Amino acid sequence: MIGCDRVSKKLIVFAAFAAALVAPQAAQATISSVFDGDVACTVQGDGVRFCGSSTPRSTSEAWDGVPIDVNVAFPPEPASGPDGDFPLVMMFHGYGGGKIGLGGMQHWLDKGYATFSMTDRGFRESCGSAASKAADPSGCANGYVRLIDNRYEVRDAQEFAGRLADEGAGLIDPQRIAAIGGSYGGGMSMALGALKDRMVMPDYSVVPWKSPAGKALEIAATAPNIPWTDLAYSLAPNGSTLDYVTDAPYTGRVGVSKQSYVSGLFLSGLGAPGFYAPEGSDPTADLIGWRDRLNEGEPYGPESQAIIDELTQHHSSYYIDHSEKPAPMLMSSGFTDDLFPADETIRYYNRTKAEYPDADLALFFGDFGHPRAQNKPDVTGALDDRQDAWIDYYLKGEGTEPRQGVEAYTETCPGSEPSGGPYTAKNWASIAPGEVRYSDPAEHTIAADSSTGGAFNPTSTGACATTPSADTEGAAIYELDPAPDEGYTLMGAVSVVAKFELSGDTSQVAARLLDMAPDGTESLVDRGLWRPAEGGPTKQVFQLHPNGWTFAGGHVPKLELIAADGTVVNTEPFLTSYGRPSNDQQDVTVSDLEMRMPVLEKPGTLGGLVGAPAPKYVPQGYDLAPDFAALRHPNPRLLNRKLRVSGKGKIVKPRVKCPKKFDSCHAGRLTLKARDAGFKMGSAKFGTVDGGGTPKLTIRLTKRARKYIKTKHRRLAFESTTSVAEVAKANHQRGKIIGKKIRR
Repeated sequence: MIGCDRVSKKLIVFAAFAAALVAPQAAQATISSVFDGDVACTVQGDGVRFCGSSTPRSTSEAWDGVPIDVNVAFPPEPASGPDGDFPLVMMFHGYGGGKIGLGGMQHWLDKGYATFSMTDRGFRESCGSAASKAADPSGCANGYVRLIDNRYEVRDAQEFAGRLADEGAGLIDPQRIAAIGGSYGGGMSMALGALKDRMVMPDYSVVPWKSPAGKALEIAATAPNIPWTDLAYSLAPNGSTLDYVTDAPYTGRVGVSKQSYVSGLFLSGLGAPGFYAPEGSDPTADLIGWRDRLNEGEPYGPESQAIIDELTQHHSSYYIDHSEKPAPMLMSSGFTDDLFPADETIRYYNRTKAEYPDADLALFFGDFGHPRAQNKPDVTGALDDRQDAWIDYYLKGEGTEPRQGVEAYTETCPGSEPSGGPYTAKNWASIAPGEVRYSDPAEHTIAADSSTGGAFNPTSTGACATTPSADTEGAAIYELDPAPDEGYTLMGAVSVVAKFELSGDTSQVAARLLDMAPDGTESLVDRGLWRPAEGGPTKQVFQLHPNGWTFAGGHVPKLELIAADGTVVNTEPFLTSYGRPSNDQQDVTVSDLEMRMPVLEKPGTLGGLVGAPAPKYVPQGYDLAPDFAALRHPNPRLLNRKLRVSGKGKIVKPRVKCPKKFDSCHAGRLTLKARDAGFKMGSAKFGTVDGGGTPKLTIRLTKRARKYIKTKHRRLAFESTTSVAEVAKANHQRGKIIGKKIRR
């Protein structure tokens, strides 16, 4: 027995030793390299497997031979089960940046994700630096910056993910991939989410996204932060985007260059270091030529339109084939981001929701992003939490289904103040139930030499900067009444509807909404750049970028229309003007202006200052987005009750009712008529009515009506017509009065 025990112990020891030899191979615990051995991996102190380097580089050839600097990391070897098939989070950097290092990946590694990051071609050690070019001259010959071209940078990321899916038994799950990143990385994440399970080839064809071994890959979720969706529009807007239409492509003339941003980005990319294609050598990536053409300014001919066409078709997620629903997207934009403002994600949201109402989309807004944003910890922390929940749910099925719709935080000053909010809504159309309107029928002139002189240039001033509240000379100025003591909160995009008249086709209009404080200073709330149609006077509409901002009691909202949001002189290095002044700018005449400011307050509040949103002014060629169309503000109907005549037979006091399913009903007039005789018996105006509201009206009957009631005692019919300006035809609603007669 003793001998048998000894033999058994020896067998157990031998079996354990053999298992130890076999286990690393079966479980792939020693992930020694990735990308066919190009990039070595090392085990860190916490067990994380990191494949890459911080210096000088860890490159692997892209599909066309360009050496791309990459980092990959995997969680520690699991205690049991397979070592591999990890969900993958792809992380992308901003313009001129580089791949994310191990420290930036740690958060996702701790949560059980594999991570991937790359330095986009043309920057730093991906053919941007002299050393990287010298290390592979032939590979870097065409390794220049392409501005997130779907056929190049986007395909690079897809190809590397495919290779990870093919490594060994599969290091990553090809169906559980997320894409995150900000700014330039946000543009990349948007493109990957829009493509989802497809790739774009150099010949522009769209094909299924498959690994080299033929595995099908798919983006399961994205969280693009401060991205663009239309690169041409974000850099040179022309006012063709509206936040309430279904489809908002870049249409019309070449817009107004955001000169300080365009110049600053161009220089920062070169200094990264970056590699731009020699001017004129590649029309699909001619950054030098494009920058020079924008700085030359008007008139813009066919060569300028070719630039717009290239940037929209191949560098912008909005124009990616949308014949299939995109991956779930948590899109975050900064209200105070003057480079890639909130309309960049709203544009994509509106069209996608119109085509795919069940698409998993969420919008997140606040004071963060590019300058002039403050990036307060409370709002960026909330965004981090939302991003975690979004990725965890769609990649690992953890947690409850994330909230869709909109979450927004308001800008507050000074910077030490917490952000306002959060404010939530089921969609962008319903985030602001009320509207503050201002109108001025008078004719104003925007002088050709009116400018801000560079005030509030985002590259040099912050969100809470102030200036003396003197009016800009030569500007068209529109001042609202001071806000009541309670104040009110802008939430969304201010719309300007007016008649514009101008000569030539090179002029522009810049708009700024300012908050004039009682202490004699003013702050910038939001802004916009626009090219109105020539000729006129023609009724037109444009919008300022969205923001969330509270006008405190006593503060005055001021709309300022000027010829240039910057200086009127074009001098190098073009960093002093937010908007480039137009060549041959002419005076612009404005008349019959109406400003519509969406607010968080409900219609009818603040003593009637807040009204229901007016029907949207939808230009020819556009369609109202379904979410906005569904939020109709109908005319109230007569409440279901009998009417009694009082005041010695001279007065009727009916009630009108706004259905609860609506936020509010339009102001209008209730008119009583005899059903058989058809003449007017009396009428009364009513203001905006909150949903579920039943205000009582007082109608003084006409002499003819009093006689008719006295002798006939007939039932009455009624109709209610809207008094809102933009409705082409009165929207009549008919109904009946319950009860057989009017009681006296």
